[in-house]
Amino acid sequence: MTTRQFSELRIHLDRKHDVAWCYMQPTARPCFTLTLLGDLNNWCRHVAQQAESIGIRYHVIASTVPRIFNLGGDLDLFRSHVERGDRAGLRDYGLACIAALHANIRHFDQEVTTISLVQGEALGGGFETALSSDVLIAERSARFGFPEILFNLFPGMGAYSLLSRKLDPKRAERMILSGRIYTAEELHEMGLVDILVPDGDGELAVYDQIKRENRARNGFRAVRQVRDRVDPITYRELVDIVETWVDTALKLDTRDLRMMERLVARQRQHPLKAAA
Repeated sequence: MTTRQFSELRIHLDRKHDVAWCYMQPTARPCFTLTLLGDLNNWCRHVAQQAESIGIRYHVIASTVPRIFNLGGDLDLFRSHVERGDRAGLRDYGLACIAALHANIRHFDQEVTTISLVQGEALGGGFETALSSDVLIAERSARFGFPEILFNLFPGMGAYSLLSRKLDPKRAERMILSGRIYTAEELHEMGLVDILVPDGDGELAVYDQIKRENRARNGFRAVRQVRDRVDPITYRELVDIVETWVDTALKLDTRDLRMMERLVARQRQHPLKAAA
């Protein structure tokens, strides 16, 4: 069954398996526009308030766009704010990003297991979103990366925190500063992708993971509670990183903005209305 209408999300509730499927379906560009972020934050608040009453035990974030999970931040908007020196606009955008991200990291403050299903490219904020779930499932052709260093910036909505939690600070820095695009297989070998499956098997892998966890759900939940206690990612930490990101973005020069424009063009290449 479906619930709540959003312009850039498709929500499906699988009552049989207690799963909420949250599909990103951007209508303009496959990145985190303000419209998509607004829908995501409204949905996250709904789950936080209603997860128990509507019977959600698992939450899956995925995408309706063929071969794309999400291409990250709205670079066109970034560039506009930077050119105008609009600190408040950049900060508000960053805070909107981390609100949804932290809700997912915190399991919506409910007994909910969060799952990311990546069936295409996950770049920048898309990669951060994928990493924010308890379980990251990727199809073999998926690709991941943080291209921000190519235009003299860094991924400022949780990448360092999430990578450090799953790897270590040194490898987190190496990945962020490289600007490299990684295959799903490479990240599976590193431990960032939890489950790697052939193309087309992503949804089946989600249900296989749910069956596996249901056999020992008490133990799975306890281990995650311990992880959150030993290595927490707090909202305050994410806010402080956003402030650093804003300061850094406002120092970008003309050459950096020209490089950003090349990536803006990449985000514009994908007509999406047919994908919704």
